[in-house]
Amino acid sequence: MSPSSETARNGKRLVIVESPAKAKTIKGYLGPGYIVEASVGHIRDLPGTAAEVPDKYTGEVRRLGVDVDHDFAPIYVVNADKKAQVSKLKQLLAESDELFLATDEDREGEAIAWHLQQVLKPKVPVKRMVFHEITKDAIQEAVANPRELNQRLVDAQETRRILDRLYGYEVSPVLWKKVMPKLSAGRVQSVATRLVVERERERIAFTSASYWDLVGTFGTGRTPADAANPESFGARLAAVDGRRIATGRDFGPDGQLKTANTLHLDEQAARALADALARTAFSVRSVESKPYRRSPYAPFRTTTLQQEASRKLGFGAKRTMQVAQKLYENGFITYMRTDSTTLSETAVAAARAQVTQLYGADYLPDAPRVYASKVKNAQEAHEAIRPSGDRFRTPAETGLSGDDFRLYELIWMRTVASQMKDAVGQSVTVRVGGVTADGRDVEFSASGKIITFHGFLKAYVEGADDPNAELDDRERRLPRVAQGDPLAAEQLSPEGHATKPPARYTEASLVKELEDREIGRPSTYASIIDTIIGRKYVFKKGTALVPSFLSFAVVNLLEKHFGRLVDYDFTAKMEDDLDRIAAGEAQSVPWLKRFYFGEGEGAAAGAAAEAGNGDGDHLGGLKELVTDLGAIDAREISSFRLSDDITLRVGRYGPYVEKVAAEEGEPGQRADIPVELPPDELTVELAEELLAKPSGDFELGVDPVSGHPLVAKDGRYGPYVTEILPEDTPKTGKNAVKPRTASLLKSMSLETVTLEDALKLLSLPRVVGADPEGVEITAQNGRYGPYLKRGTDSRSLASEEQMFTVTLEEALAIYAQPKQRGRAAAAPPLKELGTDPVSERPVVVKDGRFGPYVTDGETNATLRKDDDVETITPERGYELLAEKRARGPVKKAAKKAPAKKAAAKKTTATKTAAKKAPVKKAAVKKTTTSKAAAKKTTTAKKAVAEKVASDEG
Repeated sequence: MSPSSETARNGKRLVIVESPAKAKTIKGYLGPGYIVEASVGHIRDLPGTAAEVPDKYTGEVRRLGVDVDHDFAPIYVVNADKKAQVSKLKQLLAESDELFLATDEDREGEAIAWHLQQVLKPKVPVKRMVFHEITKDAIQEAVANPRELNQRLVDAQETRRILDRLYGYEVSPVLWKKVMPKLSAGRVQSVATRLVVERERERIAFTSASYWDLVGTFGTGRTPADAANPESFGARLAAVDGRRIATGRDFGPDGQLKTANTLHLDEQAARALADALARTAFSVRSVESKPYRRSPYAPFRTTTLQQEASRKLGFGAKRTMQVAQKLYENGFITYMRTDSTTLSETAVAAARAQVTQLYGADYLPDAPRVYASKVKNAQEAHEAIRPSGDRFRTPAETGLSGDDFRLYELIWMRTVASQMKDAVGQSVTVRVGGVTADGRDVEFSASGKIITFHGFLKAYVEGADDPNAELDDRERRLPRVAQGDPLAAEQLSPEGHATKPPARYTEASLVKELEDREIGRPSTYASIIDTIIGRKYVFKKGTALVPSFLSFAVVNLLEKHFGRLVDYDFTAKMEDDLDRIAAGEAQSVPWLKRFYFGEGEGAAAGAAAEAGNGDGDHLGGLKELVTDLGAIDAREISSFRLSDDITLRVGRYGPYVEKVAAEEGEPGQRADIPVELPPDELTVELAEELLAKPSGDFELGVDPVSGHPLVAKDGRYGPYVTEILPEDTPKTGKNAVKPRTASLLKSMSLETVTLEDALKLLSLPRVVGADPEGVEITAQNGRYGPYLKRGTDSRSLASEEQMFTVTLEEALAIYAQPKQRGRAAAAPPLKELGTDPVSERPVVVKDGRFGPYVTDGETNATLRKDDDVETITPERGYELLAEKRARGPVKKAAKKAPAKKAAAKKTTATKTAAKKAPVKKAAVKKTTTSKAAAKKTTTAKKAVAEKVASDEG
């Protein structure tokens, strides 16, 4: 029976979903007797401020929004911006005969449905309507088979929300008092920040090791050759006199060999060995062939979709989830927040049908593939993320474009490939041997792979976080040789390498790490990463997540004084507890009492057992932890020694370095640290440079118009000019006056800037004129350079000088051109210096955001104060690059690092061993996955923000 005919008999039904887009799609699948309306996300929540709390609540209840003394009763308030929508829903409900709560089928969706029921207080029958895809069949099936509200899921979500509120509202004030105002802590965000900081500590403590080997090209002497049977092949030195040659994995982070049974070659030994092999006759020692088989990857769940979208499309986790939400709400894919890799029978049939249609029956396995979820406590009632419907639309059939098309195509390819046959082939290892002129036995090794049947690889190949990693569909063909075959060494080249510090996390690899450690819920990872970036704990350098100096201070405090709260195992155990509450195996209130008050105070005897905590050892006493703050030394928490006399400090206005005075009683030196400097690049040498820069104000003269003195200063964001206001000028309140300020242009310096320059800079923004519609056009200087602004439309200018010279006619001509999308073409180099003798790559001088620098495409080195672009010599350029390589990612002396364990003090680690200079070889060219430039779109009115699980703070 269709919904419309059922409605004709039973009256009007109100269906409430979260978003207007979802409502619009579902409305098209239901009959005229249905009213589909959106709640526009959560309609009520814990109060955001004390002002939102009803007057009857006072004290701690008003501050926390939770009554911890009465079974942790939450104080819910209807969000101010949702009151009008709630009134509308109540009015529609008054005209309806039945209410369907059709929010998402996860815990948060269940909680939203519960809140709707509590606020609307329906007097008509209430049904819970759930579905994991928005298709006509799925919606009509959901209407026909509703269920009751699942109170256990509601309790679990409510417990999670209260827990996060207590954590955030109790721990964050400690950060305000001891580190910096307006900081935040969160149950998962703080642990995620700690992971990023710990990785940077590893990079800081890392010492690079240099090692060498030989690369040979060996010819079989057979001609003609073809692609399937090449004439020659490359092999790498594997052993000398039975001792394996040391490679990067044999060195520890201290730059020393882990074991003594490997042979460590330096440059001299490698070159001597190559000379000793000049007349050696080589032969094939062994050929080992093994079957190769690779099975398809499981269909996407939330985290694997985020990881692959990052690798293949360059999407951040937040962007991925926004696009996926849009695809789901418009009926293109199934629900995108899922831990499951399960496919329904209908989906399996649809995927297998497309395999046959697109690739042929040879690619279809005899039986459907079944994927078991590897995620603990996965909600198997959900499906994997897949194209919706019982017949999958190909990407070309969807009519999608841009980001929507690219993400749908990724999901579609992965789903279809999951039901295809294995890829099979052969992997081959060839060992090549010979004897040197001085009698040493030498072996080289080469590996090959041939795919004889590509199977699922025809449809989909998974990406890799390591840009140098070999993908599954890559073949390496070796010539057909047999044991004893003679070989001729066409070339033997010594090749040097240097170990690299562990790579920083990207969004994709951090998502994987959090999931592997079972920290938080996968559906919240996108919002967690967005939060730690938004809170300035982490910033992005390319795709890498770099911790700020501020995050070092925050993590240092949490580790030393709240170690349990940022312990990885503790956070994972809490997730287990919350899952037990969802399963009805534990009770919410006793568990919260144990977490907040600890054993005894505020909790009845035996509460741990009653709460279902097992031994209960991982819980207990948040309130006590945040009460006694006397032991926390704010200065010590935010101080990290770089050397005996230089200390990094994180102050209330940002990080700076401080050097003790040579004479006791004299003031020390201070210098701000550039905001976006990665912590592992703050060396003692760089700190000395920063401290050596001129400090104080450079008096330039008096503004003839205002009469205010003008000065030049060196600030955290670079040199700038500003005016000195009279002492009686109000600095706070509604009448406060701020001094005019302007950054110096790239062509200016503190030593050369004049009063005329300052007046020129402070004249910005300059009014160029008005367009024919009367809209004012101004020339301004921004973070990314000079530009024109007309209303909300901005256009870049070619040079800084244009800000002062561009005419209205020229400005209108610029606006008449189509607006450039994506990145502008790279600027040409300022000067070419020649080929670097180390990397053997061309070296040029370029102009960067922080001034001119030399680069060979792999290593960048900023020009020093005494270097000039016009007069710099090739030798000087090579010298700067060599110095930068020799420093490596970091080389620190006697720097303390905070300990990984809460109880132990740990200070930033010191590098005691000097890093060796890079080896003399052609560097391997780094390749990066090309990213299609995605066209940015803006929505006139965003009806509902992406639904994210709350992680307080």
